[in-house]
Amino acid sequence: MKAILALVVTMMLLTSSPVRADGHGRDHDDEHDWVRRSVLAGEIMPLKQILDRVDREFGGELIETELEDFHGRPAYEIKLIDRDGRMRKLLYDASDGTLLKSKERR
Repeated sequence: MKAILALVVTMMLLTSSPVRADGHGRDHDDEHDWVRRSVLAGEIMPLKQILDRVDREFGGELIETELEDFHGRPAYEIKLIDRDGRMRKLLYDASDGTLLKSKERR
């Protein structure tokens, strides 16, 4: 399951539209390079580290991931159905992995 999860996340990350911390968007050709440079520079955590944390804390099935701007800083938005069958939307600070928001629906 983790291999499938990693593939799905990679595909979503490559097709998502992340936003820089300064709020300016990038064109599609630039997105992947920006994310890679940011991870290598230690500015944001690798998505895999966040997903490992999500798996430990909530389990379940990943639905979608996005890298977005949250009040001027990059954040990973994770949508999943947790092990208890609840739909969750989680928002993690991409720079340090802090859980910023958590919403759930039955």
